[in-house]
Amino acid sequence: MNTHDPSRREFVQHASTLLAGAALAGLPARAAPAPATPGGRMALGDLRVARMGFGAMRITGAGIWGEPADAASARALLRRALELGVDFIDTADSYGPAVSERLIAEALHPYPAGLVIATKGGLVRPGPDQWAQDARPERLRAACEASLKRLKLERIDLYQLHSPDANVPYADSVGELARLQQAGKIRHIGVSNVDVAQLAQARAIVEVVSVQNRYNVATRQSDPVLEACEQHGIAFIPWGPLAQRQRAAEQPDPRVAALRAIAGERGITESQATLAWLLARSQAMLPIPGTSRIVHLEENVAAAAIRLSDAEMTRVG
Repeated sequence: MNTHDPSRREFVQHASTLLAGAALAGLPARAAPAPATPGGRMALGDLRVARMGFGAMRITGAGIWGEPADAASARALLRRALELGVDFIDTADSYGPAVSERLIAEALHPYPAGLVIATKGGLVRPGPDQWAQDARPERLRAACEASLKRLKLERIDLYQLHSPDANVPYADSVGELARLQQAGKIRHIGVSNVDVAQLAQARAIVEVVSVQNRYNVATRQSDPVLEACEQHGIAFIPWGPLAQRQRAAEQPDPRVAALRAIAGERGITESQATLAWLLARSQAMLPIPGTSRIVHLEENVAAAAIRLSDAEMTRVG
């Protein structure tokens, strides 16, 4: 195990020792850096955030539908994320639907300076675990207005088109976000679930500051999009960053196996190794691991302090 890359438990113990020493010395309790910050910071347009965010999809009910089993615990989880230095929270109107955004406002409003809340529009929910596209301009405008009210904001820092709609010209959907931006309702625009051509089309209409696509150790179809983001200074937000686990009957992925072996050697969790791999994979990467449990939140955020070596990155491939 590399002693310079502490596990979550070691990190928390170290931080507690520093804070206790500061208290005994009569110093402000600020000696320990926030766990989210060792991964560095990155730009979202004119905003800067830590490179370890939080995805607020799973604070809703089962199937990303309805209320969580324990709303008080969901609000406590959100507050703990901020205590850990997380300053980028990603949500969507379709999470619940509406539940995730409402809980964020209940837990965190009035928002502290520097907190960036990103939300999305363009998907609707027929039922639990069901998603349908609806990126008509009128639907996007209504969704944005509703998100502003639920989040108790006058302007959304980052509004993302959740998905291209096969029934709507992509330029019409992106163009509506541009009009919402001109109206002062959106600060920055992002796109999601796009290919290189769609990203280029969106960039021809409006400045795009982020792309959110599915990406993890075993799912890398968006490598060309990631490369485009690196080239143009666009943040790449991988959704499903921890979803590389496979069924027992599936053919083992050697990349996942290599990462699992590295986690064992390091004495860290597979999730932490995965997040560390994402951070090392590209400086454009902004992971947003989601969870409904504080212990997993703390474990994920602690991964920002873990550095994989060049040799370990080569092993994973």
